[in-house]
Amino acid sequence: MRVVSLVPSLTEAVARTVPGALVGATDWCTHPADLDVVRVGGTKNPKTDRVLALAPDLVVANEEENRAPDLDALRAAGVEVLVTEVRTVAQAFTELDRVLTACGAPARPRWLDEAEAAWSALPRPGRRTTAVVPIWRRPWMVLGRDTFAGDVLARLGVDHLYAAHTERYPKVPVEELRAARPDLVVLPDEPYRFTADDGPEAFPGLPCALVDGRSLTWYGPSLAEAPRVLGAALRAARR
Repeated sequence: MRVVSLVPSLTEAVARTVPGALVGATDWCTHPADLDVVRVGGTKNPKTDRVLALAPDLVVANEEENRAPDLDALRAAGVEVLVTEVRTVAQAFTELDRVLTACGAPARPRWLDEAEAAWSALPRPGRRTTAVVPIWRRPWMVLGRDTFAGDVLARLGVDHLYAAHTERYPKVPVEELRAARPDLVVLPDEPYRFTADDGPEAFPGLPCALVDGRSLTWYGPSLAEAPRVLGAALRAARR
């Protein structure tokens, strides 16, 4: 089986579960750190000719991270493309099962069982917190409706204020975000790299939680540790 992954989360999952199956991945596929495969460009602008040159049996993609025209071009060239949809934690487990099976995994990996158990064992939050969750600035963009990250936070007791927005990642002026007066501002380090010096200063008087973007937005082996990692960061900001 020769697999090209166009999704960082899936790259990590396949590399860990089916060693040797991956022959190509995007420039943004940073895990595992020692991954040694051909790089095929970005998630939004993969070099389809480079993908085709690898003669993959399967390309794994995601409906949010990858563009339909690129996937259509691969299909037109005769390549099988598996497109995932992951908008909830439950969907993540279902889609990971589907991808790993398609990539030739002989059995369900232990890390996936451990990740599902970690999320199933979460206690009901004692209190709920409102938040805004920027994912970009210049312009400011936040989590909106039907996002995996939004469901992750909801399970941890954090309700983001734009969950009912018509867009999944709306552009919202920072003045409006401040005026919403959330209990908390959640600032991940990807896709925009918010840091202690870049982000919190835009929200004076509001507690800010700097969180690991991989724990918040990746669906793969990091899911096992995500409840603990995110929970600690959120609790520290809410004190």
